[in-house]
Order: sequence, then structure tokens, then C-alpha cells
Amino acid sequence: MASDPTYDVLGRPYTVEVLDLGEDSEGPVVATLVHRPADTPGDRAVLHVHGFADYFFHTEYAEWWTDRGYDFYALDLRKYGRSILDHQTPNYVEDIGEYFPDLDAAWERIAATHSRVVATAHSTGGLTLPLWLHHRRPEALAGVFLNSPWFDLQGSAWLRTPAARLALDRMGARQPRRLIPRKVSGVYTQSLHVGHHGEFDFNLEWKPVESFAVYAGWLRAIRRGHAELHRGLDVPAPCLVLSSSTSAWPTTMGDDVHRNDVVLDVEQIRRWASSLGRHVTSIAVDGARHDVVLSLPEVRAQVYDEIGRWLEAYVPGG
Repeated sequence: MASDPTYDVLGRPYTVEVLDLGEDSEGPVVATLVHRPADTPGDRAVLHVHGFADYFFHTEYAEWWTDRGYDFYALDLRKYGRSILDHQTPNYVEDIGEYFPDLDAAWERIAATHSRVVATAHSTGGLTLPLWLHHRRPEALAGVFLNSPWFDLQGSAWLRTPAARLALDRMGARQPRRLIPRKVSGVYTQSLHVGHHGEFDFNLEWKPVESFAVYAGWLRAIRRGHAELHRGLDVPAPCLVLSSSTSAWPTTMGDDVHRNDVVLDVEQIRRWASSLGRHVTSIAVDGARHDVVLSLPEVRAQVYDEIGRWLEAYVPGG
């Protein structure tokens, strides 16, 4: 049973509900559903899913939707943000399918009172969500918006060879808790946080400057998800994919951190966008950050314009 809704850390009118998901190999596990109601009750809603080393704090994004009559819901998946429990390894799973019960529980609550739901997600959530939609095919789904979805492994080409994939698959199965070495400069999160070089306030324990550790079992799960996407999905609704027009890999703070995707390779996003299904709109936005709705003000105004045009053109009742 879920606990009664209470007001969220974001304050009124945001409420929060903890979804009890039983236990996994580490013990009890929960997801957390945040809700901001539209001013006028209706049958339309949004369900949003965050990325890796992330959680929901995007009040401007939520209020853009509620201003248009959508009840807004955001899901902090198991072991992310509000859902991290003391005994857990943050952000860790060994199969993307482990998130499906989280999404099932959230969707069940939303679809009980809404007949049209737009599903949205960012980065790693932009891989998890379409895989879930492909398998579950929920009836209330009206549209899908993916914000810089993680569709392939960035970096050197050899990392994406069949031999490299096989080696990772074996290592992830045999040594799932093996730490994957990587360097994180921290400039991306610094470019966002109000205490560094940004304008947004969020919890640096839930979204750390230097991210969270990556393990072989988790990366194996991601690469298996990528492989399924690359084979082609059939998401049963119009899809919008937004990304920056350019990627850059700075290690120190500068203007390029604010005006490029400094996390993912945007060429990979555009390459694989059509794998989502039969109706996909893909748009590259000049000067956008990795999380496009956290771009600089003039850029995110364009981002919202693009979402609005897509809604009006393709989403029933949008």
C-alpha cells in the first residue's frame, strides 16, 4: 500500500506519494510520485521520468504543463532522489526491466483519473520510458516527449564494437558490482546549480556535482537497452525528441558548457530517434544544454515553443 500524499520538499501545491515496491536484492525498495495539479481539473496529465544521477526539481517545466491544463506527475524511480533509502546503492539496477513496476504503479494511479497522458523523460529516462511503453502499450498514452534521450554509448568508436559489447555483457553478468572507472569534471551540474554557475536550486546529495558511481551490472543493463532500441521499437503514440544541435566536452567552466550538450553525443540521439516508432519528430535546438528545459532562458523559450507546436499538431487535445 502507498502512503497518503503529503506536501513535497518543493512545497505547496506539490504533493508526494511513496510507492511501495516490495524488495529487491538490497532490501525494501520504493519509488516516489510527485504531483502538481492543474488549476482546472481535467482528463489530461503528464508523467515525467528523470535521468541518471538526477531527480525531479523542474518546477518551471511542471508549471508550463499545468498552465495548459495538464495535471503534472513526476516519478523518482527506485534508488533515485526522493526514493534513495539508506541501505541502497544509488541509481543501481541490473536490468532496465526493474523499473517497469515503478512505471506500472505510477501509470495505474494516473490513468485511473485521466484518459489522455503525455509521457516525458530525460536522458537515461529517455531510454527506460520508451522501452516500457513498447512493452506495456498503455491505452491512455497520447504522446511522448524525450529530452536528450540516451540512445547509444558516447565516446570512442571501439566502445560500440560487437567485441566490446560482448566483453561488457560477460563482465556485467559475472562481476556486476565491478566499478567502471570514469572521469567526471562536474562542470555540467555546476552550470545548473544556483550555488555554482547556474540559476536552479536542487539537492546536491540527490544530483551530485560529480555524479554517482557506475558499475558493470548497471552499464550492461543500459547497453542491453540500447541494443533493443536499435533493433526498433513500436511506441504507440507521436514522439518528440529534442536535443541540442551540438555536443562539446569541456573540462573547465566556460560559455561552451552552457550552450552545448556536454553529457551525450547529439549525433547519436538524432541517428537513433527514428527507432522509437512510426511517428517521430526530431528537433535540434541551437545553444541547448543536455537537459534542454534547463537551458539558458532565451534557449529554453525556444524549447517550450517547439513542445507547444508539437502538442498542437500531433497530440489529441493538445
